Amino acid sequence: MGKVRVAGFSVSIDGFGAGPDQSLEHPLGKRGGELHNWFYPTRVFQSMIGKEGGTEDRFAAAAMEGFGAFILGRNMFGPIRGEWPDDVWKGWWGDNPPYHAPTFILTHHARASIVMEGGTTFHFVTDGIEAALAQAKAAAGDLDVKIGGGVSTVRQYLLAGAIDELQLSLSPVVLGRGESLFAGIDLPSLGYRLTEAVPMELATHVVLTR
Repeated sequence: MGKVRVAGFSVSIDGFGAGPDQSLEHPLGKRGGELHNWFYPTRVFQSMIGKEGGTEDRFAAAAMEGFGAFILGRNMFGPIRGEWPDDVWKGWWGDNPPYHAPTFILTHHARASIVMEGGTTFHFVTDGIEAALAQAKAAAGDLDVKIGGGVSTVRQYLLAGAIDELQLSLSPVVLGRGESLFAGIDLPSLGYRLTEAVPMELATHVVLTR
């Protein structure tokens, strides 16, 4: 059985994992894209958008490697709220999303699974985080499960004691507003300790292990 991990999750200096007011124009909230400035030049990201080249970055590579399943919150999947109006929206990523594995979406509103190109299938789970995690673990087999975000989803799994390891990328950005990752969460009491810190030019990467 693999681990449950958060990897490549970008956080501002003041602790926000997304900006405010998510919309079609601002998928990561206003100014939220700035959190990922370290990621955009990497070979991993360039490959995602169909380009060659880019810088080598082991934290960028680790953000997508070794996972047999993913879990995403409803907001991470798209800006639509409430009942699904139709089946048109299939995520932010086009026909070939970057997951290439079963991907479980937390939602209160049922929807049929969507088979995408490249091995990604979106499954919509309406009966809570534990059910989604059980399905993801079964799908992943010996590989890891990635809690891909957004902030609310990571917080829920943290408080449930379900995450084995968090790799965070601290970006030199101050947002002032947005979605706080750790507000009201006592990480040491949950058993987490810092096991690695690597300062790089565009971000400082830290690993917290439970």
